[in-house]
Amino acid sequence: MPLGGDPSEAGQLVLDLGHTPSHAEDDFMVGEGNSLAYERIAAFPHWADPLTLIIGPPKAGKSHLARIFADRSGAVLAEPGNLEQLAAQGGNQAVVIEDVDRAAYPEEALFHLLNQSMREHRALLMTARDPVDAWPYRTNDVRSRAKRAVAYPVEITDDIQLSQMFVKLFGDRQIAVDPRIVRYLVARMERSTEEAVALCELMDHLALARGTAITRKIAAEALERRRVMRGETVEDNPEIDDE
Repeated sequence: MPLGGDPSEAGQLVLDLGHTPSHAEDDFMVGEGNSLAYERIAAFPHWADPLTLIIGPPKAGKSHLARIFADRSGAVLAEPGNLEQLAAQGGNQAVVIEDVDRAAYPEEALFHLLNQSMREHRALLMTARDPVDAWPYRTNDVRSRAKRAVAYPVEITDDIQLSQMFVKLFGDRQIAVDPRIVRYLVARMERSTEEAVALCELMDHLALARGTAITRKIAAEALERRRVMRGETVEDNPEIDDE
């Protein structure tokens, strides 16, 4: 079977039973790249200012932090369809707005909610991938208000945190993986949170298709498949053997 194809083999049907990532606070892995953002959430309700913005790439833990904040504060989760109502009804209930830079929130309603939050000291947590200046709003009204938020970046910064991310990803799928395989992956993979998620999903499918545990051989194959998918040329394959 060619690399990058369907991971099911020999006519086996792989059933995607789905999995639910844990957003419990106890499962959040605090590291150098997210400690300030986590400390901000943990400090609620003792915030001197109501607006908080968490900025980072996909799969870096922004949604996990947002859920922790919602659990702590009883916040309502905003959606494009209810944003206008949240702004109009006022009150002090905290609000979470995820993906504020790309989820098609109505601009006028968002502007009014930001104003209302600052005016009534209503706690509001936003998450975004891009800095405020890059947000795709027609006017500068939303951006000018959002710049008043206390902003915290989140990122994967080192091997330890990336290893911890793999442990959590596999744990969410109820998969036990040898720590040596995690070290093998971290040393060879493209260093991004999205790549960690993609590798975990691919290895899970490969193992299910073959009816085996996740081995170093599967990890090596997953790494190479991902390289091929990205159009990279692999000059020398690492030695593939099971430990």
